[in-house]
Amino acid sequence: MIDGYVISTDKSKLDISAIHDYLCNQSYWGQGRTIETVRKSIENSLCFGVYDKANQLAGFARVVSDFTIFAYLLDLFILEGHRKRGLGKWVVEHIVNNPVFKDIRFWRLDTKDAHELYRKYGFREPAFPEKIMEKRNVANHSLQPTANNRVG
Repeated sequence: MIDGYVISTDKSKLDISAIHDYLCNQSYWGQGRTIETVRKSIENSLCFGVYDKANQLAGFARVVSDFTIFAYLLDLFILEGHRKRGLGKWVVEHIVNNPVFKDIRFWRLDTKDAHELYRKYGFREPAFPEKIMEKRNVANHSLQPTANNRVG
C-alpha cells in the first residue's frame, strides 16, 4: 500500500467509463476505442485497478497472458490527479512480481515514451527484433474498398 492506495484485480470495482475516457481521449495509444472494445478487453485480461482512500479509480493496467510462457502488459495509466506519487512504478513492480506470473518466460509491452521506467523492471528492446513480426488491423473500423485498394 502507498499512501492509502490499493491495487485490486477485482473487475467488479473497475470504473469502465473512466477507463474508456482515459484510453479514448487522453492516451496516445487507445484513441478511437469504443466502450464495447474496452469492456471486451477487460473481460479477456487480468486487470489491475489502483484505488485511492475513497475507493475511487486512480489507475489501471491489464495483462494478456497464458500464465505459463507469455505475458503482454497493456493500457497502464495513472489518472492526472494521482500522479507524482510513484503509483506507476508500484503497479509495474506489483504486476511483474505477481505470483500468478512466476513462470512467464517472455514479457511484452509497447511504449512510446516510458522506456526508462520499464528498464528498471527488466524490460529491454527485443533481443532478436529480426524474428518479431506483427500484423496490425485498423481498430474498430471496417475497411471500405476505394478505387486505390479494390481487389480484382
